[in-house]
Amino acid sequence: MLLKDEVQMLRRVPLFSGVEAGKLKLLAFTSDRVSYGIGETLFHQGDAGDAAYVVLDGKAEILVESSTGPIRVAEVERNSIVGEIAILCDVSRTATVKTTTAVEALRIRKDHFIKLLTDFPEITIEIMRVLADRLSHTTSELTEARSRVRELE
Repeated sequence: MLLKDEVQMLRRVPLFSGVEAGKLKLLAFTSDRVSYGIGETLFHQGDAGDAAYVVLDGKAEILVESSTGPIRVAEVERNSIVGEIAILCDVSRTATVKTTTAVEALRIRKDHFIKLLTDFPEITIEIMRVLADRLSHTTSELTEARSRVRELE
C-alpha cells in the first residue's frame, strides 16, 4: 500500500481527523503496517506497552483474564485505536487483544505516539474523550453487574 493511501486511512480515524497531511504522512512512514489473520493476538495482557495500534480494517475483541478464564469486555473495529492505555499510563498491557476477523493495522511505537500527543494537543484531548467514554461504559457495566449480584444474594 502506498504512503498516501495510509495517510487517507489515518484521516478517517476520528482521532487523527484534525492532523495536517504532512504530520499524518510522517506518522504513517514511522509506523509499521501489520496484518493479522482470524484468531491471532495483537498483544497479551501483562505484555510491555511498547506500541498503540490503529485498526485500519477488521475487528478484534478485548479480553481480560479472570479466575474463570478470559472475559470479553469490548470489541475494536475499523478506525479505532487500541493499546494506548499501557503507553499513556506506563504500565503493562491491561488486556489481550485477539482478532475476530482479518485485521490490518498501523503499529505506532511508544516514542512516536508520545511525540504525536506532544505536537497535537487536539489528539490528546480526543484520547481523553475516548478513555473517558470507555471508563463511563465500564462503570455502567460494573454497576449493572453489582446490582445483579445483590439480587442473587
